[in-house]
Amino acid sequence: MSHPPISPEERFAKVVKALLTNSKVTQSEKKGFGSSALTVNGRIFATLNHEGKLLVKLPKLRVDALVASGKGERFDSGRGRPMKEWVQVPAAQSSHWPALAEEAYAYVADLTSR
Repeated sequence: MSHPPISPEERFAKVVKALLTNSKVTQSEKKGFGSSALTVNGRIFATLNHEGKLLVKLPKLRVDALVASGKGERFDSGRGRPMKEWVQVPAAQSSHWPALAEEAYAYVADLTSR
């Protein structure tokens, strides 16, 4: 008996649940880019985009490495210019979502604590 596939929203909800155990992580209720986004110190570090892909903020070199490995794609907010520190990771790579979200949290927490 096979189980129905888990939707990107359900996969993201598991990531959210795990990260919300950290008292510094909050979930934004803003509309648009950051709807249901995870934030630290008021800054978004992870969200699920409208295509059902995990979107995380990471250092440019890490984004470059993920794109080169085929695990992620550069994020373009629709202005025709990819954002250097944002990578979108498709549901096919969702086994990497929890670790990438943790990595994004650590990166943005460090950025905002300076």
